Amino acid sequence: MNDNTPVVFVVDDDDSVRRALVRLIGSAGYRVKDFGSALAFLACEPLTDCAACLVLDVRLPDLNGLELQRRLNGASATLPIIFITGYGDIPMTVSAMKAGAADFLAKPVSDVDLLGAIESALGRSDEALASRSEIDAIHRRLGRLTPREREVLSLIVKGLLNKQVACELGTVEKTIKVHRARVMEKMEVHSLAELVRISDKAGIIARDQAPASAQQ
Repeated sequence: MNDNTPVVFVVDDDDSVRRALVRLIGSAGYRVKDFGSALAFLACEPLTDCAACLVLDVRLPDLNGLELQRRLNGASATLPIIFITGYGDIPMTVSAMKAGAADFLAKPVSDVDLLGAIESALGRSDEALASRSEIDAIHRRLGRLTPREREVLSLIVKGLLNKQVACELGTVEKTIKVHRARVMEKMEVHSLAELVRISDKAGIIARDQAPASAQQ
């Protein structure tokens, strides 16, 4: 296994169940890190740059699974959670799924169901990592802009024409065209539509409306 091999975290206070889960998940080719309590899991600071998910028992001695989920959500963690429990009920399942759980499985969990849920959760994790990577790249490009170019960016993605941006900033249209060209170059885009998309994706621009056109 290498550092890019997906990681599956397992939190279950039942030693025999935890060992069985570790064997099963490891046999599927994943890296496995197991913990006997939610607090032990939190103490390890489970940050990873590869795809990962969490197989989590609901009933735990210190902090239960739903409470751990709330803490992770509060910390804006993107780790998909697969709940497993021998005591699940409908309200508990609904609560977990509404809070973003990837799946909720009843014990005893079949190998096929669990591995299928893990594969799906790791797919979600891959998508989140790709999105985070794209957003980081957008912010790096944004850092290349001068304060004036940043102002021009914020106005053109709202759909303002060059002459309107010039009026807004107290300059001439010719100057705005130069700033606009530099913005497009530094942000590594070839169209206004693409500039709007990455600005919206990264949450760096508050837009009142979509651009009416991609005029130059």
